[in-house]
Amino acid sequence: MCGIVGVLGGRPAAGLILEALRRLEYRGYDSAGIATLVDGQIDRRRAPGKLNNLADVLQARPLSGTTGIGHTRWATHGAPTEENAHPHGTSRVSIVHNGIIENHAKLRAELEAAGQVFTSETDTETVAQLVDLYLSQGLPPIEAAARALRRLEGAYALAMVFAGHPELMIGAQLGAPLAVGFGDNEMFLGSDALALAPLTQRIAFLQDGDWAVVTRDTARFFTMDGTEVQREIRRTSVSGAAVGKGNYRHFMEKELHEHPAVIGDTLRQMINPATRAVMLPALPFDPKTLSRISLSACGGAYFAALAGRQWLEEVARISADVDVASEFRYREPPTVPDSLGILVSQSGETADTMAALRYMQAQNMPVLSVVNVPESTMARASDAVMLTIAGPEIAVASTKAFTAQLTVLACLAIAFARQRGAINATREAAMTDALLQIPAAAATVLDQVADIARVARRVAEARDVLYLGRGANYAIALEGALKLKEICYIHAEGYAAGEMKHGPIALIDKSVPVIAIAPSGPLFEKTASNLQEAAARGGQIIALTDAAGAEKLRGFAADVVVLPTVDPFVAPILYAIPVQLLAYHVAVLKGTDVDQPRNLAKSVTVE
Repeated sequence: MCGIVGVLGGRPAAGLILEALRRLEYRGYDSAGIATLVDGQIDRRRAPGKLNNLADVLQARPLSGTTGIGHTRWATHGAPTEENAHPHGTSRVSIVHNGIIENHAKLRAELEAAGQVFTSETDTETVAQLVDLYLSQGLPPIEAAARALRRLEGAYALAMVFAGHPELMIGAQLGAPLAVGFGDNEMFLGSDALALAPLTQRIAFLQDGDWAVVTRDTARFFTMDGTEVQREIRRTSVSGAAVGKGNYRHFMEKELHEHPAVIGDTLRQMINPATRAVMLPALPFDPKTLSRISLSACGGAYFAALAGRQWLEEVARISADVDVASEFRYREPPTVPDSLGILVSQSGETADTMAALRYMQAQNMPVLSVVNVPESTMARASDAVMLTIAGPEIAVASTKAFTAQLTVLACLAIAFARQRGAINATREAAMTDALLQIPAAAATVLDQVADIARVARRVAEARDVLYLGRGANYAIALEGALKLKEICYIHAEGYAAGEMKHGPIALIDKSVPVIAIAPSGPLFEKTASNLQEAAARGGQIIALTDAAGAEKLRGFAADVVVLPTVDPFVAPILYAIPVQLLAYHVAVLKGTDVDQPRNLAKSVTVE
């Protein structure tokens, strides 16, 4: 979501901050700003919209100074205007903030009664005004910040600078990530290791409830009660090289074309090529004794978890349930002995999924996280981690991370099944062979641009689209509908094909494309029957299938895209690619902002 960068050193800060913020654009934002200390006084520049707008402001009115903070904001309280853009503050203090201050209304009323004058609608300004009040009462900056932090309720990552104190920054974390970067006689704050990578690779992560006093050459860490603690300085694996689009029009297009490599890299870390056996990391539980698995995630990762549940129950024969993370902890499900929690996340920072992690661990459940960022809060807090080797994903709409998540969950199901005796070594080898065929099949799908573009022209004119799938492919129907909503702004619904007659069939007429995820396999005939019902009512059937399926569907389908034939077990991984590719081409036809669709953020770090 929002991005934070802080610089304290000997180089001009504004340019460093602006370039670091550019690396955070993928998180999604609608305004941006920078504040620096100029001759000891706070000066700032802010602009609504994209960072290019802020760059234009800085070109017209440059900011000097070697200490500063910057921010990309995704609006929560208040519209995305210059007045509501961060940094917020007064002549004494300037603050940037990710998250939500839940008690801001109460604090604001108290502060206004004390004479503090607000200039924005944001909850963030409450923090700045609270610190300012304490400064006006004579407290030094560190004490004023500490006292203010103890009064905040909600979730936050904060960075602060103070007039007259060019050698000081303060950072704080509760429920939203923040890291301190250690340079050569300069120091940094960042909400994302990717932002800090060009500046330093030596990073210490704050833990929830921490605040940090950052000076020119060091940082001291404290808990909320003022106890000083040590935080490990580690070398991040995130590259400082800029992430570019290459010859592609959009980051999403580039990332779609990385599917074969990402799936292959993820498989290489998990499958022994000699034995065709799945290799798991050291686990703090025994898969043979598991009685139940609870999966939880948000957005597209939730759909990957749905497919994972299907595989875990069908292949590994373990009872499993799956919840949207924002509902899981409020449902407060009872746990049973020998339960396992599995969380799925691209960023490893999603607030609701982190809340699910904390609930699971409070119930004494070991937590295994499937995550793409090894330095993320989720990875560091989990009992075990299985990494998706997807690399940085810049487009807001997740693509390659989704197929990597499916790949990891398929491998996990195979490994659990083998250890539990649900399959033998021969079957394990056959299933891993099927997985190892996916990268080449994925490359073939990406070569079928003409087929996808043909279908995209049909879909781009629609107001409503229905996606249908069965079994694990129901999750792919949901993924296809989500992508169309996210980047094309077309209303779409994903349904289990057998449920169509229980309501959605009432919506079907000749203006409604019905996109079927229909590979050959045990459920093909039933899916084909559902599609015939839709075609009989005028629905435009667009079938994604293989050669065998195409023979049976061409008689009534308006269009058929023939994909490579793969084992039904791995079909969901392959079929995720054309539904994502279709949404991309529809978005291009409609002229939407493909990489940064309206109202969306990459990593949702607020509830």
